[in-house]
Amino acid sequence: MGYSKKVRREAIQLIQERKLNAERDAENRRQRIFSEIPDARRYEREIASCGIRAGRAVLKGGNVREELLKLKDESKRLQAEYEALLNEHGYSVRDTEPQYTCEKCGDTGYVELDNRTVVCSCLKNAMVETACRELNKRSPLSLCTFEDFKLDYYSKEISEGYPRSAYDQLSAIYQRCKDYADNFSKYSKSLLMIGKTGLGKTHLSLAIANEVIKKGYGVIYASAPTIVSQIEKEHFSRARNDEESVEDSLQECDLLIIDDLGTEFNNKFTTPAIYNVFNSRISAGKPVIVNTNLSIRELNEVYSERFVSRIIGEAERLNFFGDDIRVLMARKARNN
Repeated sequence: MGYSKKVRREAIQLIQERKLNAERDAENRRQRIFSEIPDARRYEREIASCGIRAGRAVLKGGNVREELLKLKDESKRLQAEYEALLNEHGYSVRDTEPQYTCEKCGDTGYVELDNRTVVCSCLKNAMVETACRELNKRSPLSLCTFEDFKLDYYSKEISEGYPRSAYDQLSAIYQRCKDYADNFSKYSKSLLMIGKTGLGKTHLSLAIANEVIKKGYGVIYASAPTIVSQIEKEHFSRARNDEESVEDSLQECDLLIIDDLGTEFNNKFTTPAIYNVFNSRISAGKPVIVNTNLSIRELNEVYSERFVSRIIGEAERLNFFGDDIRVLMARKARNN
């Protein structure tokens, strides 16, 4: 997957902690059950003894098949009596066993497939979650929700040159974003939020992120300058430091939100870097939400025509317009 050693180490540690917790909880349950039902411990020992005796019979040789059949029948009888005893007291055999988070791998992180040991989906998900958490440490993901988005700051008057009022436009965008979050999947359509500052683009994209994260998806939110800075750092320090992983994480997450596109310093390195991130995800059918204060014309002046046409062609455009509501909110706060 291309994750850094740090991400892999933390993800593996998470899986191992799940396994240890499950086994510790199982042992605590066993001891509680055995203290309540002393005969249950005796049955467990006798069942284990059948297995040991079977192994000794194989090593000893002779009429092994007959001996193994006897031990198998004895083990079945003991297991049936053991299970009946537990059931009589309101328990089951499952109560004495570890309840692993992942039943496929038993919280080891690896499974056997076609005679090969491969990474389990639970470990893959843990690496995605860990990588997302690393890149989101400085993101205001917890600050914005749909519930605290205030439509009443937008004007209900229709300004010249616009088909409807800012209130009606943002009401429609708000509902579209909410529907997007409610119905999100790994293959949802990308969004391009375009408009001047202070109109709610970041708030709504973060509200989407919060809802998507609650569904268990991996989300990365980052401004374009941050993404470029991280990629540049990784690019020029990879030979010395394998603890950084950015491009793979940006491509692997379920939803990538690029905020403030157009505010990064553009040069021969940064522009292709942003394009490659966007293009790789689109080619893989993975959604991106792009926020920008620039118009389409301004985007064409900053980026290549290929890049802009790729965004426009693949993303649903949400046009924000109206007055900067942050100014209106600050003015209202002062008056209060």
